[in-house]
Amino acid sequence: MKIIVLKFGGTSVGTLKKIVKVAKIITSYVKKKYKVIVVSSAMSGVTNELLDKTKKISENFPNDEKDVILSTGEQISCALIAGKLNELGYKSRSWLGWQLPIITRGNYNASRIIKIQKTKIINYLKSGGVPIVTGFQGVNSDFRITTLERGGSDTSAILCAKFFDAEKCIIYTDVEGVFTTDPNLTKAAKKIDKISYEEMLEMASLGSKVMQPASIQEARLNRIEVDVRSTFSKKLGTTITKKKNIINKNTIRGISFTKNDAKITLIGVKDKPGVAASIFKPLYENSINVDMVVQNISANSRETDLTFTINLEDLIKTKKLLQNNKSIKFKNLIVNKNVSKVSIVGVGMITTPGVTYRMFKALAKKNINIEVISTSEIKISVLINKKNLKKSVEILHQEFKLNHNL
Repeated sequence: MKIIVLKFGGTSVGTLKKIVKVAKIITSYVKKKYKVIVVSSAMSGVTNELLDKTKKISENFPNDEKDVILSTGEQISCALIAGKLNELGYKSRSWLGWQLPIITRGNYNASRIIKIQKTKIINYLKSGGVPIVTGFQGVNSDFRITTLERGGSDTSAILCAKFFDAEKCIIYTDVEGVFTTDPNLTKAAKKIDKISYEEMLEMASLGSKVMQPASIQEARLNRIEVDVRSTFSKKLGTTITKKKNIINKNTIRGISFTKNDAKITLIGVKDKPGVAASIFKPLYENSINVDMVVQNISANSRETDLTFTINLEDLIKTKKLLQNNKSIKFKNLIVNKNVSKVSIVGVGMITTPGVTYRMFKALAKKNINIEVISTSEIKISVLINKKNLKKSVEILHQEFKLNHNL
């Protein structure tokens, strides 16, 4: 069978009118003789509304029951899509994660798909049906509903493509593809025709919201080529593929940024083996992600200043954990909420000298101070004052000649 997986994001199914549009896109692939598996997110805003309800009921709402509630959003959108397809004369029905089942492992709210039972869907495809599968959810070994991380419907689609050996996986969203940077921040942003898994993974991890990082990692590990397209445009989108398929020679391929960072500095920490582990252990145990880390050792080698960044939403909890941590001692705790992270990404920097110099020189010309730096083989990230975010992105976009189609 010639199978294709189509995934529609929350904005694509955000209204009944948009669901009608989605149904017509689905039928266009059926007419091309594809066996179509559809994966849908919840209608835009619905998951947040459901989450708000749990918070209003209880500050300590059980995670397993939270997954039961959050999974209902996709149930609604999938039923609506199936209903419209039936009205158009196509055999279709919705499938919830537990009905296949989609088997998951891990914590509630952040599970991972380990297997998808194929029999029911394969038989339904053979009978001429169009299955509409709920994204973002599955069932664990206790037969409890679980959800993936937010944005997890992308992962659901990519793993459907893997387990059903699909020819294509197409992610339909509200943008025309992956751009060099956020077009809402600068009009100079250009659509990228092809991007490597590695570059896309870095961009998503560093703030680009087109796809969830975990889904890109799954695509990379399983070598599933992914197309990202707009539900509302007929223009070709962006293909996420292997590095060897990229013919563009630009050293830097994109610029990502975040707006929700907080910088924490611990002053006068006793410098001894294991102190960093003692600081970060309670953060790890409370699922707080630590990003950029810098340590400065004093001249007498007895004390150190430790700086790191976290998500702004975790700031209050992080401060409490640090202040109540009896296994560490420090003289002062300084917080800065007016920071943003800007990152340049490109596999070309592995073999191209001078990228770091060009980045820092371009920012210096605009009097933009760098507070923290972190690097990998294919990215350089800097922490700057939030007020300089737009200026930083625009000058780097110009410096690395990203103003042309890629």
